[in-house]
Amino acid sequence: MIELKKEDISQEVFDLYDDYAHNKLTRKQFLEKLSLYAVGAITLPALLSFVSPNYIDSIIVQDDDPRIDSKMITYDSPKGGLKIDGLLSMPSETKGKLPGVIVVHENRGLNPYIKDVGKRTALEGFISLAPDALTPLGGYPGNDDEGRTMQKKRDRLEMLEDFIAAYNYVKNHKNCTGKVGVVGFCFGGWISNMMAVQVPDLGAAVPYYGRQPNDEMAAQIKAPLLLQYGELDKRVNAGWPAFEKVLKENKIEHTAHFYPNANHGFHNNTTPRFDKDAADLSWKRTIAFFNKYLKS
Repeated sequence: MIELKKEDISQEVFDLYDDYAHNKLTRKQFLEKLSLYAVGAITLPALLSFVSPNYIDSIIVQDDDPRIDSKMITYDSPKGGLKIDGLLSMPSETKGKLPGVIVVHENRGLNPYIKDVGKRTALEGFISLAPDALTPLGGYPGNDDEGRTMQKKRDRLEMLEDFIAAYNYVKNHKNCTGKVGVVGFCFGGWISNMMAVQVPDLGAAVPYYGRQPNDEMAAQIKAPLLLQYGELDKRVNAGWPAFEKVLKENKIEHTAHFYPNANHGFHNNTTPRFDKDAADLSWKRTIAFFNKYLKS
């Protein structure tokens, strides 16, 4: 099978995958449309393999990394899924209490990429909790396609309650200072925005390419926001002008970055939408933002 590179693929393929990943196309429709881009040596199996996540070769922080203590825990979510599992991670050698960060997955459950982000966050000196909103349905099933199907079965406002409950769990953890922020990706970006609406004492929020709340909700935000967008993500970016207007009118502290030539999902290093420069810079900014608002 030919080894494809990002520059070999047209932007239409990335847009097509975005539609599929956000449930606008069935798998059959996706494959039918994807086949139109299988030309010459670029076969449909090669294209499908290229756009699919590669978790085996993409993990940055291994499970046995001695620098962190990481384990699955279960916490109460009485307004959501009742009992939710999540990956709790913190530095293995700490002096004193640490601030916390909730790490919110995409629309497919707690997959290896999000677990890895949770561990990366812990390495930066935070207590991180990466919940799995699929817990009431049996948890992340091991592949993203099935995970997306499962997540569609849950009410998104109940899932929001699960992440608010995670915030409360970490805030009251014996090793936490009580200052807690949130970072989320895609669906998790929307959750991050909504937690900024719903949680008055949230320390900081970093939504990555997340859908924006409506004007009335946005006006209620108290937490400082660091908003990360990909320049090519027309679907999510369409909601930015109205959101920005409300943030400015209500003097809500915020900074927005639009990364050049970056797609929706640019931080996810397991798929070809990954943009290393944008991912590295955005993560550097994310950690600096949390250091400023959660550690000071």
